[in-house]
Amino acid sequence: MIDSEAESLSNLAMAVEDRLPQVSAMLLGEITRAVLHKADRIPPDVITMHARASFLDEASGREYSYELVYPKDADIAEYRISVLTLVGAGLIGLREGQSILWPDRDGRERKLSILKVQQPAKAE
Repeated sequence: MIDSEAESLSNLAMAVEDRLPQVSAMLLGEITRAVLHKADRIPPDVITMHARASFLDEASGREYSYELVYPKDADIAEYRISVLTLVGAGLIGLREGQSILWPDRDGRERKLSILKVQQPAKAE
């Protein structure tokens, strides 16, 4: 995880602890387990904020591709998912080829497998 993102994500998770306790706890858990790196040292196949992640929901067999964003930028119609959703909190820090068992909104565990990660274009 990018070191500068970890602090802002921790603050965000703590700010929604009363309103979204499950998402807050899961995001804080992911941050706690993460290995922190400077932005220029993150491998390109790691999901960071603003990266586009293509993943497979093993239960349904459906493939999804979303950009992971902060809540204010989330828009499902534009394929941008908030890090403050169950799926978004689970994706942060995963790499291509990794899978995670993660609860859906109904409390069932789903296996999500990361197929591809695209980092945002760098500003020149």
